[in-house]
Amino acid sequence: MKQIAKLGVALALVAGLMAVVAAADEMTLTGKVMCAKCTLKKADAAKCQDVLVVTDSAGKTTEYYVEKTPATEKFGHVCKSEKAATVTGAVTEKDGKKWISPSKMEEKKS
Repeated sequence: MKQIAKLGVALALVAGLMAVVAAADEMTLTGKVMCAKCTLKKADAAKCQDVLVVTDSAGKTTEYYVEKTPATEKFGHVCKSEKAATVTGAVTEKDGKKWISPSKMEEKKS
């Protein structure tokens, strides 16, 4: 019985540590949300897909494809226009594209 309790405590510690590491991987980016198909006219975009376009101080742009999360549902899809936004989430790379999984997404008022 004690071994099961020890195993349960160890698993809880590992799960807690993983949650802290995942939260540490989040970053906050500010840019413009646009549609890959309708606004950016991406050749490989078969359907509407939100993309956060971030421009750094040197003028270089980086595109982050936005994964669907509850935060994106609340923010809403941007099609045939653009919306300034601040997005907080975990960034990954898949198929040569950068993706952000937003935990928070707010329209930036100018």
